[in-house]
Order: sequence, then C-alpha cells, then structure tokens
Amino acid sequence: MALSTRGTRSTRRTLSTRNTARTAGGGRRGVVAALLGAGAAMLLVGCGATLPGSAAPRADSGEGPAGTAPATPAGLADLRPCTLLGPTERSTAGLTSPGQEITIGVARGCDWAETGTFGVTITVDTTSGLADLAVRRAHTTEDTVGDRAALRVADPKADDGTCAVLLAAGDGASVHVDVTNADFTDTASACRRASTIAELIGPKLPT
Repeated sequence: MALSTRGTRSTRRTLSTRNTARTAGGGRRGVVAALLGAGAAMLLVGCGATLPGSAAPRADSGEGPAGTAPATPAGLADLRPCTLLGPTERSTAGLTSPGQEITIGVARGCDWAETGTFGVTITVDTTSGLADLAVRRAHTTEDTVGDRAALRVADPKADDGTCAVLLAAGDGASVHVDVTNADFTDTASACRRASTIAELIGPKLPT
C-alpha cells in the first residue's frame, strides 16, 4: 500500500508487503488500496512494487475551501475495526483470532493473520470517500455490497494473491478490506474472501 502526504507527493514511497509480512502471528500489514487521506495517506501494495489498480489521494480530496478536514462521519469516530467481525463472522471468513489493532498513518485498522495461509486487514479511512480515491481503473471494478457502493481492486492477470474491496462509509469516508494470500497466488480466492468480509461488515457501517 504507498505513503503519500497530501500536497507533498515527492515524499511518496512504496512499502512492500513482503517486507512488512512479519507482523504478529506471521501476518502482513495490508495489501492494496488502503487510501488514507488528511496529511498522512498510506497505500500498502504487495510484492515490493505499486500494484496495478492501486490508488492515490487526489490533491484536493477531503478538504474544504479553507483547507480544513471534513468532520468524521457519525458512527466511525469511535469505531474499533477489530470489533467489526464477531466470533461467528470470523469463522465465516476463515479467521481464528480476534485480530490485532494497528495504526496506518492516521487511520485505525485491524490485522488478522492465518500463518502460512492468508492475512486480512480492515482499515477505517475517515478522510477519503470512494469519490476521493484516484484509482487506476484498469484493475478496478465498480460494485455494490448490499445497497452500499464499493470498488474492487485486483489484477487477475498478475494473479498475485491480493485483492481489496473498498466500501463507502458515509460522506468523505470509506472502509477497506484487504486480503493477501501467503503464497502470493490465486487472486480469485483472495477476492472471494474480501467480498465475503465486506458483506459481513457492510451492515455495521454508516451510509
């Protein structure tokens, strides 16, 4: 996912999921399209390079005429991402732990690692709605999860085992579900898992 500070794009750097794979439990920090705005936007990408279909924040995203950040949508301010999946939902998603709270830039997230199999990261981005994400459309599909607008970011031809589903979560906010397979293959299975998790958490998010 690459680090970009709004207004200072020259500071952008790419973080490899391979290099950040050694989180607790053998998991990884994230996959693609965790787009975090307001001064410290981060996009984690896999395989040591910017993944096709990854996104970058627009220069004017999330700021009003005076350059002030928008208010956090109701329901997200106190949301702890690890609570989005209860025991039954984790079982449905193939997860066996409660998850580990993480911070990516200014955003809150939760990381789940199934050692040697796959990892999942859910990130709450309170500064960038779907319309604020400058996504490379070649590998992005517009979608809906329930009645909620969503984007799916993946590259089936690369088949690198990574997939992200980005959910609208109120005005100027979004929630990102990233899945990475441990062997960096089988993008289709990563997308199935990301879609399942998005369907599980969607009803809990603001509209």
